[in-house]
Amino acid sequence: MAIRTWNIDPSHSTIEFSTKHMMFTTVRGRFKEFQGKLHLDREAPDDSWAEVTIETASLDTGAPDRDGHLRGADFFDADKHPRLMFRSKETIGASPEEGARFRVAGDLTIADTTESVMLDVLFQGRGTDPRGNELVGFQASCEIDRRDWGLKWNQALEAGGVLVANKVRIDVEVQAVLEVQAG
Repeated sequence: MAIRTWNIDPSHSTIEFSTKHMMFTTVRGRFKEFQGKLHLDREAPDDSWAEVTIETASLDTGAPDRDGHLRGADFFDADKHPRLMFRSKETIGASPEEGARFRVAGDLTIADTTESVMLDVLFQGRGTDPRGNELVGFQASCEIDRRDWGLKWNQALEAGGVLVANKVRIDVEVQAVLEVQAG
């Protein structure tokens, strides 16, 4: 079996992030607009790969002032860099069995900076929806240091520490639909 292409369904998928605020509370956000493809090989799962494009300005933390700051030059600079990109480079230990855990190494590009990340991935399963579309589901997560991408803005706190933690957790839930080939 050759590699089959699956389109990420944004209405049934999430790309979320979280970090500590003032060193003790967690702030969460998500990107509302993204697209991507999974190129999956059931017989040789480690030959599979993924590519995702995220619209930077679609970030939402539930606080308009904070969202504006994050979209601005101190962080993502969404006007100058409208997209974040992820492209996998290596799939390690994948299996077509539901519940399989594996890792995916890839390049994450934020603004002008590309750095390697390692995702921990869970294959959640496959099935067919009521319209006959074949679906697959994955969960993935990683932790990054935002400074590696030049996102260094911060503010020192009077009591010690900083306003925004440098470690950021990324959590992804993906449902993808098999791309039907014309012909």
